[in-house]
Amino acid sequence: MTTPRKRQRRVRPAVATVGILLMASGVLAACGGEDDGGNNLVWYINPDAGGQDKIAENCTKQSGGEYTITTQVLPQDAGQQRIQLARRLAAGDPEIDIMSLDPPFTAEFSAAGYLAEIPSDLQTKFEEQAFASAVDAATWEDELVVAPFWSNTQVLWYRKSFVDKAGLDMSQPVTWDQIITAAADNDGTVAVQANKYEGYSVWVNALVSGAGGEIATDTEKGADATVTIDSEAGQAAADVVAELNGSDAAPADLSVSNEGTAATSFAADTGAFMVNWTFIWNNYGEERLDDDIGFAPYPETVEGEESAPPYGGIGLAVSNFSEHKDAAMKAVECLTTPENQGVNAELTGNMPSSPAGYDYPPLAELYDAQLLALFQESLERAAPRTVSPYWSDMSGAILSTWHPPSGVDDQTPDESATFMEEVLQGESLL
Repeated sequence: MTTPRKRQRRVRPAVATVGILLMASGVLAACGGEDDGGNNLVWYINPDAGGQDKIAENCTKQSGGEYTITTQVLPQDAGQQRIQLARRLAAGDPEIDIMSLDPPFTAEFSAAGYLAEIPSDLQTKFEEQAFASAVDAATWEDELVVAPFWSNTQVLWYRKSFVDKAGLDMSQPVTWDQIITAAADNDGTVAVQANKYEGYSVWVNALVSGAGGEIATDTEKGADATVTIDSEAGQAAADVVAELNGSDAAPADLSVSNEGTAATSFAADTGAFMVNWTFIWNNYGEERLDDDIGFAPYPETVEGEESAPPYGGIGLAVSNFSEHKDAAMKAVECLTTPENQGVNAELTGNMPSSPAGYDYPPLAELYDAQLLALFQESLERAAPRTVSPYWSDMSGAILSTWHPPSGVDDQTPDESATFMEEVLQGESLL
């Protein structure tokens, strides 16, 4: 359980990265329908296997006619989700009542004034039921601005037969260097996400956080945040990327790898290790590759220093332009109950944002008890990406200077810091 934070009410300034979209999307203002007097709520959801539709149905029934929830599916790509929502919200479109929001965009949308304020009693409720990492990812300027819904984290997946051959003790924490060396020495591969997309920024952020560093600090200053990736932690992160790229453990598709291709590499005969999200457990069917899949905490960047697994997930927000804010907020309260988090996890593999959500009985039938415990342990120490209205710019700067992995060297942290500062100050373009 997390301790509620002291909140300071502040006027949130508009953010350039979203505000620019207003000019391109003003025409959408004419698309908003008139309020028909009912509480017919539209929830813009991220694509999944039906979990959000199911709990929308649950809450509609539980409301006793107070509201109905229908869903509209956002694009698969998170960046395209951001663009679609930002364009419509910049135009003040009232047709969005509730939205599923990716953590990197929470601060951006909040600072732009797009999110309805969560009442203080609900802020406390959401904070108290959620994992600490989920609260951190959902908080901007000392206020919880979205309700944690589901929380994802990465763990280290490995082939039991391979580590037996390599003589690696997986009951103890392992480092990136150890798994890369073990894989290279035994004709195996280490699968990661290193394409030029957000998943690569997630890996870099986890490596930096695992070495005790941060991408940037003082993010409440917006574009004047202090960029801190050029540090010992940033260097340790660059060392890991360069080591994997230069070793025989690197998959042939390293520079274009994503969650799906990593899963494919891991399933191949040479698959030895993989870092990937919780949902990957369900990708291999009931036989789990003949029970050869093992799981362990995310690898350490620096030996002896506890790793900081990536944090992902979805928070639910009410649009500031909704004509049904009160009903929408009640719906969000229902949608994010631990039970409904459990229902969503059962159907999608996207795990609950609360410890209580893990008590949903069907999850114990779908997942190994030790794996469920590992997911929760990882969420307790997971590291969200830098919470900033300018994260999209920061992430873009990382991708521009850390990709491809073959170009990462001792100079990369300094080069990325310089470029990031220039981008934030408007002196360079992505």
